[in-house]
Amino acid sequence: EVQLVESGGGLVQAGGSLRLSCAFSGFTFGDYVIGWFRQAPGKEREGVSCISNSDGRTDYADSVKGRFTISSDNAKNTVYLQMNSLKPEDTAVYYCAADLTIGAHLNIYEYDYWGQGTQVNVSS
Repeated sequence: EVQLVESGGGLVQAGGSLRLSCAFSGFTFGDYVIGWFRQAPGKEREGVSCISNSDGRTDYADSVKGRFTISSDNAKNTVYLQMNSLKPEDTAVYYCAADLTIGAHLNIYEYDYWGQGTQVNVSS
């Protein structure tokens, strides 16, 4: 059974940092991409960052480039999203998701497995 569990959300002031974790299981063999997405109230879910386990390539949304960093710990089956210089507009529910394929991408419709999400609130 595929499972993804996010953690690390919370309340932080603008300019602060948070590290989100995505612990996954059920597909640790083979090729896969882990993506981070977010959804703010009243807005569509959007891609934030992703990492491919086959070649380590990553991708970022323009809005987070230079502030967020995605990384993985294959021994722990966990992907992290380090978020620095947070802004109020980063407030959202953050989800991690998995696509059992090769190649990093943020095409939300191709991700088959999703976690329950973790809330991030950035105060001004």
